Amino acid sequence: MKREKILIGLLFSIAIWSCYNEKKINLDLKESPSELTIFGKDFISTELYERDIAISPNGNEIIYTLGDYKQRKRCLVQIRKENETWSNPKILNISGQYQDIEPFYAEDGNKLFFASNRPVDKNSDRKDYNIWYSEKSGTSWKEPIILSEKINTEQDEFYPSLSSNGNLYFTSTRKEGIGREDIFISKMEGGEYQESEVLDTTINTKFFEFNSFINPDENLLIFSSFGRPDGLGGGDLYYCKKDKNGKWSDAINMGKKINSEKLDYCPFIDIKRGNFYFTSDRTQEDKSTLKTVEELKKFSNEIQNGMGNIYRIGINELELE
Repeated sequence: MKREKILIGLLFSIAIWSCYNEKKINLDLKESPSELTIFGKDFISTELYERDIAISPNGNEIIYTLGDYKQRKRCLVQIRKENETWSNPKILNISGQYQDIEPFYAEDGNKLFFASNRPVDKNSDRKDYNIWYSEKSGTSWKEPIILSEKINTEQDEFYPSLSSNGNLYFTSTRKEGIGREDIFISKMEGGEYQESEVLDTTINTKFFEFNSFINPDENLLIFSSFGRPDGLGGGDLYYCKKDKNGKWSDAINMGKKINSEKLDYCPFIDIKRGNFYFTSDRTQEDKSTLKTVEELKKFSNEIQNGMGNIYRIGINELELE
């Protein structure tokens, strides 16, 4: 009788856990929130450091960056949708050893670009970040290949983003730049990337400009900047539009609906499903008095504990002029 009660209790606990787990992974990519929401709460966005989301064109795969509290380790993590159910997160087969961040799918979803500090030509002395790509093989990814020296230098290169014609936008710090960090473009011509060019002063300033997302039509650029007079705090998201003559408009702060007093960065638009995603280090204000160590531990491991989380809002709510 006692054994039966234990067994029943165990089965009940498993059932409760299963329901809870199923609830956590109920991600609806087609839902377009009218207000800013934490994306994948307790599943993708957790007490750890999440940033840099990429959603495959068919909407059946998500890759994002997951790091520990101090970001000593940062890995590309994947979840896949099969039979309307999302798998648990797992480290991508090409990640886990080096600092791998900032994934971006090429338009067909079979090529993944990302930034990494992995060795270049087996040169272990180089510690800089470069832009790499990997081609898909089934549900896995092939050995990454570094992009050419027309893009990568011995300085850091970050945050690849591609338009539908293959033009590559990225962040770097170089002598030919305008500020502390700048956004560059390498145009795709004749199947090859051309020499990188720094974008003009409608986008880049003497401050920090970084983490740019270019839309497929290459007429909308969203990026982060830190140090501008109209900034709200630790780094804000801005946008520019391209006119019929191919000129970029002056950058406009995306405002308090999107930005906070903390760092807001890593923008991504899921065009097909109409959502805007970005990373934020914002916290939730809490003026309560902690009385026990257990309360402190619980407080430290809340989702909005100052580590990065991924946020989402419908594109139509952005009010881009």
